Amino acid sequence: MAFWRRNTYVEKERHVKANARDYNDKFAYTNNHIKTSKYNIFTFLPINLFEQFQRVANAYFLVLLILQLIPEISSLSWFTTIVPLVLVLVITAVKDATDDYFRHKSDQQVNNRQSQVLVRGVLQNEKWMNICVGDIIKLENNQFVAADILLLSSSEPYGLCYIETAELDGETNLKVRQALTVTSDLGDISKLMDFDGEVICEPPNNKLDKFTGTLCWRDNKYPLDNEKMLLRGCVLRNTEWCFGMVIFAGLQTKLMQNCGRTKFKRTNLDKLMNTLVLWIFALLICMGVILAIGNTIWENQIGSNFQVFLPWNEFQRNAVFSGFLTFWSYIIILNTVVPISLYVSVEVLRLGHSYFINWDRKMYNNRTNTAAQARTTTLNEELGQVEFVFSDKTGTLTQNIMVFSKCSINGQTYGDVYDEFDQKVEITEKTPCVDFSFNPLCDRKFKFYDSSLVDAIKLEDTAVQEFFRLLALCHTVMPEEKSEGHLVYQAQSPDEGALVTAARNFGFVFRARTPETITLCEMGRSVTYKLLAILDFNNVRKRMSVIVKNPQGHIKLYSKGADTIIFERLDPSSDDLMYTTSEHLSEFAGEGLRTLALAYKDLDEDYFDVWMKKLLFASTVIENREDQLAVLYEELEQGLKLLGATAIEDKLQEGVPETIACLNLADIKIWVLTGDKLETAMNIGYSCNMLRDDMNEVFVISGYTLLEVQQQLRNAKEHILGLSRVTSAAGDVEKTDVFADDSVFEETIIAEYALVINGHSLAHALEPQLEHTLLDLACLCKTVICCRVTPMQKAQVVELVKRHRRAITLAIGDGANDVSMIKTAHIGVGISGQEGMQAVLASDYSFAQFRFLQRLLLVHGRWSYFRMCNFLCYFFYKNFAFTLVHFWYGFFCGFSAQTVYDQWFITLFNIVYTSLPVLAMGLFDQDVNDQNSLRYPSLYKPGQQNLLFNKHQFFLYTLQGMATSFLLFFIPYGAFSEMVKEDGTHFSDQQTFAVTIATSLVIVVSVQIGLVTHYWTAVNHLFIWGSLIVYFAILFAMQSDGIFGIFPRSFPFIGTARNCLSEKSVWLIILLTTVVCVVPGLAVSFLRVDLFPTLRDKVRYLQQCRKKQRPQEQNLRRVRRTSSRRSAYAFSHQQGYGELITSGKNMRMSTVSSAHCPERMPHSSSWIENMLKRNNEVSCISDESTEASENSKRHTEIPKQQCTE
Repeated sequence: MAFWRRNTYVEKERHVKANARDYNDKFAYTNNHIKTSKYNIFTFLPINLFEQFQRVANAYFLVLLILQLIPEISSLSWFTTIVPLVLVLVITAVKDATDDYFRHKSDQQVNNRQSQVLVRGVLQNEKWMNICVGDIIKLENNQFVAADILLLSSSEPYGLCYIETAELDGETNLKVRQALTVTSDLGDISKLMDFDGEVICEPPNNKLDKFTGTLCWRDNKYPLDNEKMLLRGCVLRNTEWCFGMVIFAGLQTKLMQNCGRTKFKRTNLDKLMNTLVLWIFALLICMGVILAIGNTIWENQIGSNFQVFLPWNEFQRNAVFSGFLTFWSYIIILNTVVPISLYVSVEVLRLGHSYFINWDRKMYNNRTNTAAQARTTTLNEELGQVEFVFSDKTGTLTQNIMVFSKCSINGQTYGDVYDEFDQKVEITEKTPCVDFSFNPLCDRKFKFYDSSLVDAIKLEDTAVQEFFRLLALCHTVMPEEKSEGHLVYQAQSPDEGALVTAARNFGFVFRARTPETITLCEMGRSVTYKLLAILDFNNVRKRMSVIVKNPQGHIKLYSKGADTIIFERLDPSSDDLMYTTSEHLSEFAGEGLRTLALAYKDLDEDYFDVWMKKLLFASTVIENREDQLAVLYEELEQGLKLLGATAIEDKLQEGVPETIACLNLADIKIWVLTGDKLETAMNIGYSCNMLRDDMNEVFVISGYTLLEVQQQLRNAKEHILGLSRVTSAAGDVEKTDVFADDSVFEETIIAEYALVINGHSLAHALEPQLEHTLLDLACLCKTVICCRVTPMQKAQVVELVKRHRRAITLAIGDGANDVSMIKTAHIGVGISGQEGMQAVLASDYSFAQFRFLQRLLLVHGRWSYFRMCNFLCYFFYKNFAFTLVHFWYGFFCGFSAQTVYDQWFITLFNIVYTSLPVLAMGLFDQDVNDQNSLRYPSLYKPGQQNLLFNKHQFFLYTLQGMATSFLLFFIPYGAFSEMVKEDGTHFSDQQTFAVTIATSLVIVVSVQIGLVTHYWTAVNHLFIWGSLIVYFAILFAMQSDGIFGIFPRSFPFIGTARNCLSEKSVWLIILLTTVVCVVPGLAVSFLRVDLFPTLRDKVRYLQQCRKKQRPQEQNLRRVRRTSSRRSAYAFSHQQGYGELITSGKNMRMSTVSSAHCPERMPHSSSWIENMLKRNNEVSCISDESTEASENSKRHTEIPKQQCTE
């Protein structure tokens, strides 16, 4: 009864009391045990069988098995059905059990993690799964948070702690959480034991950025919000320890609420085959009814005359009942139109395709020693039909590593490398780095290649020194010096970390800070600046400033921010420098770098004192405090003098722009769903060339109310629909070239619009009344970027496209925040990255880098779809040709349900004679090779349009199979009625007729598979010709005198093969039948390729023309960004850090190690050797459009398909 209540009770408000398990147990809250697996020992068999019998074919074969157990209607043994059926069920069950075993293993690994729990006054190590709501737990630095906990106290002053939320939102920058003042001193075990506060809060939900609650303690109430909570999945950073009280545990934590359920995924081909099986079953019933009616009429008019010779059985009362029994007999005989071996073969093919993915060396990452892995075998062909890709940003598209790449100082750029001819060379791994040995405090991992900047530092260039002094002073980074000279910077955003590290390496080392001072080591000298004020960053200001007083008593303001913001506040004396720097910024932005302008100002002490008094007054104002502070900041940040600009590279994963361009050519739409801020997401969009300056419009949806979002969506949609009518006329250019539609240049020019939508706007846009408008607008845009989205919103966006577009979706990510969309999409891909293995464990496929997605879809996915479709078409063709011969024969055997063939032939036809050739085709066939699959991405489009196997194709191949069966029966039937043997006797026996038809059938289907095979391997030759040899060997063996002597009842066709196939006329009949069956289809195929060639036909022709040439490997080349858009400053930066630093709340009680500097080292000689120049030949999709002239002379045109130009 308790179990029932636990599942039906809807929690409206949560009451949690600290250190009171008995009290909390009354509410039956879940413990901290998590479960992502689908089965357990008891539920595996029933649930798995239920899932498998959702396949109509499995249910169909079960019914047939039951019918075959009735001896009165069965002319075939039940053994022929039960063995293959059980085999299919067992193979699938083992595969599902293996997948779920790994989920269980992952769950156990997480549940058995250790955490310190306060129990009866003692901290004890407990497994995560044993932690309960209300427990007080202790976390230590770099530990994962075990549950959603209320922060009580920490090792830091004022109850502060720092966390990393990469598992939740993909961001690796540190975030601050602060305990309530009343609990911040609960650092002792005794005090924590006496803590008996009660938390009343919201019930479990999936909102990561919101928490509402109240702490009731000592007759007082204290409000709680999200800033007081540490959520499961976060990592404690830069904090020795903290204590927290568990509020939500296990599956009720916000992380698990966002994970979604593990769903049973089935491909579209599976669903189509279910429909086709129903169609075939209907056809089977129709044929059974026709033959049953025929039997009733025959028995009534003719069969009654033979009752003396062929008496009715006891239970056979009349002709109608005879027809009824005949109906079921024919249902069993004709069931081979959908043999159980089809499903065995499909599973074998899927398994083989999965191993091909696992074995692909071109999807292997040497750096991490990670191979691609197909974690499921049921979705391979669906990889060839993907229309929408939903991608995470951090860790998937980017490495989340910021690198100081270039800078402009006083009108001079630094960062490029030139050879002895003053020509710019591309920087590679072999390019020698600048020698920073003059600086013993440098970061050994930092790399810079332009030694002229070091020379300028050593020459004590004033502008260069002031530039790096600004970078070392103007930030909110916290230093940690664990040992002498071993500095670790805890940066709130990776942008700041990169800038401060750059200043450190160039001789301006940030060593220590207090609320009032900043200590630098400037070129070996220790210098302490007095920190007077921090004018903090926010999204409106887009800049940050610090005011410091140097040892000489001069007061200076240093400012950094977005170039457009800084340039507006420059002194007129900086105009010339501003124009020069602006050109440099455009150059940097064009390379996809994140730019930032730096400026300074000398302040008069008297003026500053007056301004400081105004600031103190504004800080105490209750109304409009933020506005008054902004006015004061604005007043001071005028008349700045420009120093220069920085350019930071937000490193993309290798090959990301090329992969995106290639997938766009395949008509695959890529949507980026990220937890990052809007500016960060847009900047990466420009870096990846998903956003470009030549786009007509980039729509930014950022409304806060339902009406605002609705209006913005409608305006954008009307804008597109209004202009597209004008531009489409100009954009429709007739494409005369064979491969013109594959040109990246044309595709990118045609794409005109992009949509960027914020998380709070997306919440409204996903409402039922707006979701259609959102989807329509998004599908009209070339690029869609959703930022600040929660994991559950990611899943909702995927579900929206799945539900209304009925397109195959693929989600790719690398963190726990991506698990929900990976589970929701038709296909989930996990990147084995730096954010843990949760995404990989929830995925269907995994690999190390985003660029492998191109090969997974365009090569393996397309091949799998192509092979599976060809396999199904041929399989249905050969089985209709094989089975329907019984139908025609029924009209000549008194509708007696007699089989044409020997029963051994019926048993072995699909298992031995024709199984291996079709498996070889399904495993190894290629219409074009992998290079051409990548070179011509438009080859992928037939899969998206479902052209290779659909109801129309099934109907055509069914007709072809029927026609073949008709010819297979009537050509020998007609020939036998006219022909005689060499000795003058007639071919009068049914056994000779059966062997002739069977031999003709095996030869026809073997020739047919040879004609539809595109790529011949030794295996194909072995299986096709070997199957023919095996057929004749078994035929002669089973119809020999010897085996008849041993098993006379089982092998009644004694000597038939020897007598029949020794006649030349029989071989003539077989030859005639084969030619008549094959030639019409061959002629149609030839005419179609010649008169109506598809893109695939043309590529195959070019491939055959180039066969003698050695295939060229395609080298990836970085796609240079052509955008001139400049990124603003530190988008992952958060407001409030400046106030935190100046208040001293985040300073440790212990003093920082002495910030003295090592003695200055002598100048090292500057050096630049001859630089190595790398030439990347071809981009990821370099397509050479080649025309073949009549005399087969080939000439190559200028490459038209380059995704990089």
